[in-house]
Amino acid sequence: MSGRQKAFLAGLLAALVVAAAVLLWPDHEKPAAAPPPPSPSPSPSPSPSPSKTYPYPFYPPGTCLVVPWLSEVTTTTVVPCDQPHDSETFSVVVLPDGLTDDGAIVQATLRLCKDEYTAVKQRQGGTAPYYNSPLSPGAQYYRQGFREASCAVTTSNQNDDRKLTGHLH
Repeated sequence: MSGRQKAFLAGLLAALVVAAAVLLWPDHEKPAAAPPPPSPSPSPSPSPSPSKTYPYPFYPPGTCLVVPWLSEVTTTTVVPCDQPHDSETFSVVVLPDGLTDDGAIVQATLRLCKDEYTAVKQRQGGTAPYYNSPLSPGAQYYRQGFREASCAVTTSNQNDDRKLTGHLH
């Protein structure tokens, strides 16, 4: 190897060492990355999670309602349970896949709500005029993927003293 080639290789090696040192050497002008902020401590009471919006009547358990077919209202209205009301939701069910029309959706919802409805009715004394009246999505919403339905107990319109005035047991 000639002297000229040795000088070239030595220069190339020196340039690589300098480049590596520049690239790998810590930069003292930039501050070190700050540690991540501490996670917030849990609040004394849990905050509610954002709720899903439904394009049909859907209510969580414990919601008291005044309904058009029993009262002089045009839409289902949520009221405090200590006020007279017609219905109270007691459960939420998820409908299975494969239902094809409104009738099938209603029948499936009635079946899914039946056992818990029977238990609620028995806790009310078993003889009061209550009926299983779930609120389910129509076929158009079911086809869009909405599968949740609210199970509700509703008083019968066959009794003059039909309004509920508190939470169901």
